Parts: sequence; C-alpha cells; structure tokens
Amino acid sequence: MNQRVMITAGGSGIGLAIAKAFADTGAKVHICDVSERALAEVAAKYPRISATHLDVTDEEAIRNWFDVAMGDLEGLDVLINNAGTKGPTGYVEDIKIDEWNACLRVCLDAQFLCARSAAPIMKRQQSGSIINISSNAGLFGYGLRTPYAAAKWAVIGFTKSLAVELGPYNVRANAVCPGTVEGARVGEVARAEAASRGISIDSVQQEYVQGQSIKRFVQPEEVADMCLFLASPASKMVTGQAIAVDGHTETFHI
Repeated sequence: MNQRVMITAGGSGIGLAIAKAFADTGAKVHICDVSERALAEVAAKYPRISATHLDVTDEEAIRNWFDVAMGDLEGLDVLINNAGTKGPTGYVEDIKIDEWNACLRVCLDAQFLCARSAAPIMKRQQSGSIINISSNAGLFGYGLRTPYAAAKWAVIGFTKSLAVELGPYNVRANAVCPGTVEGARVGEVARAEAASRGISIDSVQQEYVQGQSIKRFVQPEEVADMCLFLASPASKMVTGQAIAVDGHTETFHI
C-alpha cells in the first residue's frame, strides 16, 4: 500500500507482528522499542523495518523520534500506539502510587505524546489513521489489575476525543482492544495473578479463555490484521471506535 507507518514497541510481540504485516504490504515502517536486544533481532531479520531505541515515556525522545522518522518517511499515514506494560498485580490497597503512575506513563501518557506529534503532520496532509492499542481490560473491570484497566479505559476515551478533533481533517482515530494474546506477556501476567490468588498458572490461563465465545488465545497476527484494516481505504468511515479482537469476551474474572 506504500504507506508510511510508525509503531511504538515494535520490537516484539504484537508490535512486531504489526510491523511485519505492514512491511509485507510494501509499507515503509519505522518502529521504536525500549529493548536494544529486540531491535537488534529486528534489524537482523527484517532489514526493511527502520528502528529507533527509546523509552516512550521520555517526551524529548518522542519528539526526536518523530524528527528522525519524518526524515526517513517524509510524511505519516499510520501511527500505531502499541507500547504498554502489564503494571502491578494485586488488590488496590496493596498497590503503590509509584506503580500506578509507572503503568499509566507507558500505557496512556506515551499515546498522548505520540499523538501530539502525529496530529499536526496528518492534519497538514488532510489524511491519516491513528490506531491506539487498548485492551478488553478497557471494556471490562479487571480485578487485581486496576492501574492497567484504568489506563486502557482512558485510551478509549482519548481515542474517541481524537476522532472528534481530527475528523474535520479527514484523519481517523480508533482503538483496538485485544483479548489474551499468545506470547511472553500473557505468561508474565498469568504468573503474577496466580501468585496473588494462590492458584496455579494453568488455572488462571484456563479462566482467561473460558470467558470467551471462541475459547483460545488471540494470535498477534490477528491483532495485526485489524490494524491493517483500520489503516486501509476499506475503513475510511470508521473512526472513534473501540474494536475488540478477543473471540468475544462474555465475562471477566478476578
């Protein structure tokens, strides 16, 4: 599609699946990631994907990333705010304010910083698509993960507000809400929850899928497919939406 695409946390997991999917369409893709190791692996395996090492909570680093990327891409068709962290796991009375703030800085503040840099570029072009990765935790209450759930709910409100602001410029904003996605992150989440509840990791993971109509984990590529759609002309009147890719979550557990 010859699109120009920027993706946060594109070095592994969902972000890498998204980066590969866009690169396979012929898009020019520029990612960032906090992991130098992940970026080195991307450079070795996917030389078509440009990359910058940075922490998405660093305001100046985000500005510099956009400057570097614009020199490479000469415009921006798609921004995908994918960076996130699982945050602390525990009952609300046991969560420290520093843990709360750290989770929101990565899951929410970083999306604001990137959208703030992308909006003027897309408005000048009179085109563009901002895709914010939320979660089905942004659609349901999530016990033991209150900072994460709060951030992901806020992402949806932020996305809908962006859609209002940017619509007159033919720029769209949507949120994608993945369910339990196969990969290293779900293992970390399940281990932390199992420890907090005093049950086995297998029991936690079984609960995740039992609450879904389609009872399996989401594949990273399935999230990437939704991003491709939301960046394509096929979705040109889709904006301000929070779209789940989760096999239909019927109930959430604690």
